Amino acid sequence: MDKSENWKLKTLLLGVGIGAVTGLIASLIIVQRAEQTNSKPALTAGDGVKVGLGLLGVLRQIADFGISKR
Repeated sequence: MDKSENWKLKTLLLGVGIGAVTGLIASLIIVQRAEQTNSKPALTAGDGVKVGLGLLGVLRQIADFGISKR
């Protein structure tokens, strides 16, 4: 792999690392909150829609990050 392709691999690995750490933190928060309330965590359809729309918003901001606006 030459140096011109190296940035792609670094970007992908950074994205995977950030996603894994973010997912771990989110699951730790869910587990901690469930332990505080002595209940099992449950994801309703409405909660799933909220999370999905929130993720789409974040992905949209990331996609617009590299685009210069004039």
